[in-house]
Amino acid sequence: MSAILPTKGALMAAKRSRALAATGYELMDRKRNILIREMMSLMDTAKEVQTQIDTVFAGAYAALQHANVKLGICDKIAEAVEVDQTLEIQYRSIMGVELPHLPDRSPPPKPDYGFASTSSALDNAFIQFHQVKDLIRQLAEVETSIYRLAVAIRKTQKRANALEHIVIPDFDRTIRTITDALEEKEREEFVRLKVIKRNKTSPK
Repeated sequence: MSAILPTKGALMAAKRSRALAATGYELMDRKRNILIREMMSLMDTAKEVQTQIDTVFAGAYAALQHANVKLGICDKIAEAVEVDQTLEIQYRSIMGVELPHLPDRSPPPKPDYGFASTSSALDNAFIQFHQVKDLIRQLAEVETSIYRLAVAIRKTQKRANALEHIVIPDFDRTIRTITDALEEKEREEFVRLKVIKRNKTSPK
């Protein structure tokens, strides 16, 4: 830190800056705690959705395999299914961190293929893969949010550490240095005044 003149004005400015830094640290600490709580909550959700995906995926692939056995390879039939274009990304803000939200706007499952050359086995696979798609949407939202929160927590932690271990101690040292210098000046002034008074009252 550059040299600061030991004046009362400089002392007041240093104390104000120190108070602002302390407030900034408290806000960073509060933000970090809120973001950590949000991330822990989302991690629980991610585990739950991942478990569901594992179960539904297994059922969907088993249903597809059953349909392939009954109907032959279903890739040509699958081409008749329209691509879902309803996915829309919205955002919500947590302590200034933009987290994605993917609302479920996809229509209910309705097969686009004909029923003449298909069977209920294919319908079952179609419905189960629709569930898989919805769970993947949820997992993408949660995992992206967790990643963004982790990045924000790391940045907030760095700023809080800088304030706690560098900025605030620097201001404390500056305040101490200025205070010591002002007290030394006061002592010197007191001694000088005493000498002047003694000289005035001493007999000539």
